[in-house]
Amino acid sequence: MNGIITLPLVPLRRSNDERSELDSQLLFGESVEIKETKERWLFIRNLTDNYTGWVDRKMVQILPAQEYEQIVSAKKYIVQVPFCSCIKTNSNERMFLPGGSIIPSGSSGKFTIGKEIYSLEFSELLLPGEISGQKLISLARQYLNAPYLWGGKSLMGIDCSGLVQVVFAMCGFFVQRDASQQVDSGYVIDFLSEAKAGDLAFFENQDGRIIHVGILLNSHQIIHASGWVKIETIDSQGIISAQTGEYTHRLRVVKRLI
Repeated sequence: MNGIITLPLVPLRRSNDERSELDSQLLFGESVEIKETKERWLFIRNLTDNYTGWVDRKMVQILPAQEYEQIVSAKKYIVQVPFCSCIKTNSNERMFLPGGSIIPSGSSGKFTIGKEIYSLEFSELLLPGEISGQKLISLARQYLNAPYLWGGKSLMGIDCSGLVQVVFAMCGFFVQRDASQQVDSGYVIDFLSEAKAGDLAFFENQDGRIIHVGILLNSHQIIHASGWVKIETIDSQGIISAQTGEYTHRLRVVKRLI
C-alpha cells in the first residue's frame, strides 16, 4: 500500500510516539510505501530516499492504486525556493510548501491529488534539468542563517545532510538522507585544492564515523549547517570556526557527485 504526502512537512520519527526523536521529515509530494500499521501510526519507507520511520497515519494520504501510479509516473516539478505559496482551491486555504517539494505536472498552475485541487505559481518551480556546482551553491545560499534542527529539511530548521539532500533534490538529483549514506556516492577528490563548487566534504568523529557534511563553494570555503547554515573556511584539516578560529569538524574525504 502506498501514499502521498499532502502536507508541507511531516515528521518521520524513530518510534510510534509523538515524543519520539525526529529522524527526518517528509516533504509535500513525496511518495511512501506503508510497511506496517500500529494503532494510529504507520511505519513507512520514503520512496525518494528509502529512509524509514513512523508517521501519524492522519498525515499520509492513501490513494487507490491506479491514481497513485498516475501521480508518481507523471512529469514532476520541484520547488526551488525555500517556500512557495499554494492554494487548496476547494477550501481556499493557503499552504506554504518547502523547497524540494515534488509537484505533479498540471495545467495553468493547477494539479490534483485525491479530491483536492491545488493552485500555485510555477515561476517558483522547475523541471529537473541540468545541474551544476554554481547552481547548487546558489540554491544552498537561500538557506543561510536557517537554524539547525536534527532531522530537519526546511528553512525553519535543517540539519547538515538535510541541506545537502534538499539542495540536490531541487535540481532533480536525489541523494540519500544521512551523511554516513551520502558519503558512499560519487568519487573521491584526492586533494582539497582540486575541489570545485558543488563538491561535498565529509567529516568524521574520533571513531572514524562520518557525522557531518557540507557543500564546498571552492577549495577553501564551505556552506554547512552547524548551529545554523553558514559559510566558513575549510582547509585540509577541517572547518575553521568563524567565531573562535578553532577547528570544529575534522575532514575525512571530499566527494564529487556531479
